[in-house]
Amino acid sequence: TDYGSSLTVSLPASLQPHQPFQIIVRYTTADGPAIWWLDPELTYGNAKPFVFTQGHSVCNRSFFPCFDTPAVKCTYSATVKAPAGIQVLMSATQSSYLEEEGVYQFYMEYPVPAYLVALVAGDLIHADIGPRSRVWAEPCLLPTAISKLSGIVERWLTAAESLYGPYIWGRYDIVFLPPSFPIVAMENPCLTFIISSILESDEFLIIDVIHEVAHSWFGNAVTNATWEEMWLSEGLATYAQRRITTETYGAAFTCLETAFRLDALHRQMKLLGEDNPVSKLQVKLEPGVNPSNLMNLFTYEKGYCFVYYLSQLCGDPRHFDSFLRAYIEKYKFTSVVAQDLLDSFLNFFPELKEQCVESKAGLEFERWLNATGPPLAEPDLSQGSSLTRPVETLFKLWTTEPLDSVAAASSVDLTKWRTFQTVLFLDRLLDGSPLPHEVIKKLSECYSSQLDSMNAEIRIRWLQIVVRNDYYPDLYKVRRFLENQMSRMYTIPLYEDLCTGTLKSFALEIFYQTQNQLHPNLRKTIQQILSQGLNPLPAIDTTAVTADTPAMVLEDKVSEATNGAISLRDVNVSA
Repeated sequence: TDYGSSLTVSLPASLQPHQPFQIIVRYTTADGPAIWWLDPELTYGNAKPFVFTQGHSVCNRSFFPCFDTPAVKCTYSATVKAPAGIQVLMSATQSSYLEEEGVYQFYMEYPVPAYLVALVAGDLIHADIGPRSRVWAEPCLLPTAISKLSGIVERWLTAAESLYGPYIWGRYDIVFLPPSFPIVAMENPCLTFIISSILESDEFLIIDVIHEVAHSWFGNAVTNATWEEMWLSEGLATYAQRRITTETYGAAFTCLETAFRLDALHRQMKLLGEDNPVSKLQVKLEPGVNPSNLMNLFTYEKGYCFVYYLSQLCGDPRHFDSFLRAYIEKYKFTSVVAQDLLDSFLNFFPELKEQCVESKAGLEFERWLNATGPPLAEPDLSQGSSLTRPVETLFKLWTTEPLDSVAAASSVDLTKWRTFQTVLFLDRLLDGSPLPHEVIKKLSECYSSQLDSMNAEIRIRWLQIVVRNDYYPDLYKVRRFLENQMSRMYTIPLYEDLCTGTLKSFALEIFYQTQNQLHPNLRKTIQQILSQGLNPLPAIDTTAVTADTPAMVLEDKVSEATNGAISLRDVNVSA
């Protein structure tokens, strides 16, 4: 199975207690949940094969024999032989290459959990973007990667060090992977993995990289000992990410991004229900359940809200920064449980311990950890009002009946907005879909051409609005988008929306045309989506659709499945 089977090694009776010993396991591995083999046509360059591994959460047992739990950490070394012209990289502090033998040597000198051992190999070249950072990418992508990240990664690292102490991993390099990479980003130490598709979305790229930078302290240096408390990595990393963005981009931008994520959290809450046990911070993992199934927005955003609440108890976030520096210093290279964090917090602030803040009515630490539902308290985001208020105003103009404010709404130039403003606006329109036909028609007239030139994070949301409202005049844009996307995050949400109503046959038609450009794992997922729900309907000739074609009413099932699509996209933010 995906989870493998245990390997039991009988030790000789003559072995003395605490006597060092060595075990050699000879094994082969080919296909497995951790190992993704790509044919050349699944890369951007279409020239050479590519392989990468993704170990989070319990996949690396299919890569090499290991104690596949975050509670166990160790150093590692690796020898990798590759054909000429294939660059090999690993999440290691030291590396060397013997060109005449085609052999790479890697060594990670600090103890890490098994899921952070990572390998990538392919047609990769690099460029330095800072004194301790370089970016790796396929040759056709490298100039874009350099232009987006040169100089600023060091700025983020320096800001993080000023908050949480020295960066302990030596180098901070980034490798951009083909669109088959199943998540957005992964915090492998020394070598962050990021999906290339995000390069066109500047603000998402900034947030994703800073989040992985934050993991260098929270998750990599100090790790959750059990996957049932994943928030100890993700909630703390999200908090640290937002402290870094506040230092480098200001409070307003941080509040805008937080508002966008908390909106997504409440959307997921409506989908799952407030009593769903996965909304707890301390989730109970049943036997046989893949911990990756618990990667939801509660892990990130409810965890963040709890950490933010702890910081507010201190009165000044800089005091909380001091505590986190001490926490990292005490527990680095080890794995912890929630009680370790909370005991350290109360011991660091004895005055709060004397006040019994852990037992404050309605905000008890135990309740934060084990109550289902939304966060017990959320941050004050008023410092972002200059960016969020225009979004709220425009949304009201479009959703207040009668629709007599189109002139005012249409005067808003979305090209002047930040990406997070636009996606927040579109997400709220998505929540209200299906919209009256007059509204979707006017929206298209006002914004469709503006949105066409924007990044994929914006375009996919507009196209989901088009699909959920059966707005035929813009369906050709859905086809064009899917014909040019090979990424999970930009295909699955649209296919899920298309398959909930009258457009399923349209989805089948696109899939049959594009399936060969998709990774087999993604192809299988889309096939599962297409095989569920409604029976295929007659094909729709979208080339004959005109602006006067009336919209059809979506089936009642629309909210059930479309909310699932949003939650999928929003959850797969990063590891």
